[in-house]
Amino acid sequence: MSSCCNTPKQEQSCHEPNSSVDYLLWGSMFFSAIFYVLHWQFSASLDHMQWLAVMGQSVFSLLNIVWWGILLGIIMLALLSKVPREFVISVLGTGTGFRGIIRATIGGVLLDLCSHGILMVGAKLYERGASVGQVMAFLIASPWNSFSLTIILFALIGLKWTLFFIVASMLIALFSGWVFDLLEKQGVLPANPHTVELPAEFKFWSEVKTQFATATFNRNTLLEMIKSGLLDSRMVVRWILFGVLLASLIRAFVDVSLFQQYFGPTMVGLLFTLVAATIIEVCSEGSAPIAADLLTRANSPGNSFAFLMAGVSTDYTEIMVLKESTRSWKIALFLPLITVPQIFVIAWLVNLQTV
Repeated sequence: MSSCCNTPKQEQSCHEPNSSVDYLLWGSMFFSAIFYVLHWQFSASLDHMQWLAVMGQSVFSLLNIVWWGILLGIIMLALLSKVPREFVISVLGTGTGFRGIIRATIGGVLLDLCSHGILMVGAKLYERGASVGQVMAFLIASPWNSFSLTIILFALIGLKWTLFFIVASMLIALFSGWVFDLLEKQGVLPANPHTVELPAEFKFWSEVKTQFATATFNRNTLLEMIKSGLLDSRMVVRWILFGVLLASLIRAFVDVSLFQQYFGPTMVGLLFTLVAATIIEVCSEGSAPIAADLLTRANSPGNSFAFLMAGVSTDYTEIMVLKESTRSWKIALFLPLITVPQIFVIAWLVNLQTV
C-alpha cells in the first residue's frame, strides 16, 4: 500500500539510525544473549554460583515471556507505517474532544499486546497525529488489559477482581487523558507537532475503499513494512532488554518474597508496594503473578491493583520511550505525576474494605 503513505521527511528523521553506535541497545542485546545461553545450555553447571544461576534463569524466562509482545509490536508498527495519519485520527477522533480519549481508551483495552508491544504502537500513534491525551489514555488503559493477560488474571484472582481492575484502569486512563489534553491546551505541555486536521469532506470507509483499490501489494511493499517496523521498534527494544537485565539483577540480589511478605493492606504496605512496582516492574506478564500473590496471600487487593498500575505509570522504560517519541521530558514525567495519585487513592479505598 505504498501509494497511500508518502511520509514527509521530517517525520522519519526521529527514527533514522544515529551516526554513533547505540551502546545501550547493543550492550543490552549482548549481555541478554549471554545470560540466555548460559541458562539454556549450562544451567546445571551454575549451581555453585547462585547469583549467576538466578540471573540466567531470570533473563531466560523474561525473554521467553516478552518476545511475542515485541514481535506483535513490530508487526503493528509495520502496518501502521502504511496507514495515512488521517485514517488514524478518524478512528481515534479529533485531538480536541473527549470522544477521542474514550476511543483511545477502548482501543487500548481491546488491543492484545503487552506493555512492551503497546509502547511501540503508542509512539507510532503519536507520530500519526494522535493528541497527547489520546496517547496517554491508550497507554494507561492497555498494558495489562490485553485479552491473553486478562484470561491469566481470571485464573489468578477471579472474575470479580479482574473486572474491577479493568474498569478502574479505564477510569484512570480517561481522566488522565483529559488532564493531559487540558494541560496541552493551556500551554503547560507541548502540543503534538504531527497533529492532522481532517478535511471536512473526509469519509473513512470511502477513503479505505479508494486506498485499497489503488494500493499495490508486492514483495517490495512487504520489505518496506518490515524495515519500517524494525527501525521504529529500536528505541523500545533497547529499554526492554536493559529492563530485563535490571530486573534479573534485582531477582539475583533481592529476595522478592520480602516484597510479598510485608505488603499488607496498610498505608505503609501500600507505599512499599508503589516503591516495589517502580523498581521491579518490567513486563505486564511478569508483574501479574506477584500482583496475584499480593491479593491472595497478603489479602491486599488494593496493593495488587497498585502494583499492576504503578508498574506501568512509573516504569522507566515507558517514561524513556515517551521522552524519545515526544521529544519532551515534561510529557514523560507528567505520566507518573498525574496517574500515581489516582492509583494510590483507589488502592487505599479498596484496602479499607478488606481491613
